[in-house]
Amino acid sequence: MKRSAYADFGPTLMAEHLAREGLVVDHETLRRWRLADGKRTGRRRRQKHRQWRERKPSFGAMVQLDGSHHDWFEGRREPCVLMVMVDDATNRMRARFFEEETTPASDDVFEGWGHRHRLPRSLYVDRDSLYRCEGVGSLAEQLAGKEPQTQFGRAMEQLGVELILANSPQAKGRVERMNGVRQDRLVKEMRLAGINDLESANRFLDGEYLRAFHRQFARVAAGPVDVHRAVARPLNEGLSWEEERVVQGDWTVTCGGKRYQLDRQHEALSLVRRKVIVRTLRNGRVQLVYQGKQLKWRALPEGAMRQPAQAKRVKTPTTVKPPSANHLWRRFGMGVGRNYWRGVKAHGRAERLGLRDSGRPALRSGLPAARNPNRGKGATNNNQKRGHSLVS
Repeated sequence: MKRSAYADFGPTLMAEHLAREGLVVDHETLRRWRLADGKRTGRRRRQKHRQWRERKPSFGAMVQLDGSHHDWFEGRREPCVLMVMVDDATNRMRARFFEEETTPASDDVFEGWGHRHRLPRSLYVDRDSLYRCEGVGSLAEQLAGKEPQTQFGRAMEQLGVELILANSPQAKGRVERMNGVRQDRLVKEMRLAGINDLESANRFLDGEYLRAFHRQFARVAAGPVDVHRAVARPLNEGLSWEEERVVQGDWTVTCGGKRYQLDRQHEALSLVRRKVIVRTLRNGRVQLVYQGKQLKWRALPEGAMRQPAQAKRVKTPTTVKPPSANHLWRRFGMGVGRNYWRGVKAHGRAERLGLRDSGRPALRSGLPAARNPNRGKGATNNNQKRGHSLVS
């Protein structure tokens, strides 16, 4: 019975389980026995040079986060993912099972760490799309010199946690190696415990498994100081989904196919055509925030249509009725149109031309100089008066 139960166990894990039953056998002895039976063979792996990195000196200086995709229940249910957080200095760990590796799953495991240990200084993650944005930033982000962020990256920035992206899986080798150990050990432990669902598996992790793991693998940090920081704002608000939306002219905000009516008490803020934050918490609650202040709102029923804007009145052109023939304006030449003023201008030009040929000198008012009839005939008149007098 025991031989079949531990058939796929490694020598070290098998030695541990046999020790619980009172059979103390060295793991190296078990390895040689299995090699002699032909049930275990060594594998040679291709090696690549890596640079060793020293552990962080203090608890909370850096925590590694990773998702391990595996058939954790060995076909007893669908494959799932184990989200793991491991402190770089002490090997302290938090782990939770989820159906998929998503932003809410990362938020949930991080919130559990924050409630227990407070906020770490930095978080070491891979270059998954959950943590690194592939798109191009908005114009405002480009002008500010900021890179586009994912929802998780935005949450870490608001909480003051530095997000470090690893260039390779080997860069965060501690959490990767622990995932390999758990894919061997945790699978067999849950098989022996008869666990077949996520809820029971998470209870098993929070209970005896992690306590035994810390007794065996936890270590003392080089520095005695815990550098975790206090949580300055509620974690459920920081670890949420936020989107910017513009307030419409009817003081409504549309997001995710739903519409929210802002309360009249915010009229002094003049929110029309301004951007507000629509924050959706992981429990489904919605908050509308403007400049850090939560707004009061009410949800509009589904299918409620926005009232169409009233069409602008088109001004009908007014017809100008010409004055009657005996109107006062007609006596003084007013209101008779262009033809009248053209005649006035023509009459003025005719008078100026007639004055130009009268032989009188030009006036200082700008009229042309008078023409001299004796000019060019050789005759001179020394007694002719000069000037611009109007008297001849």
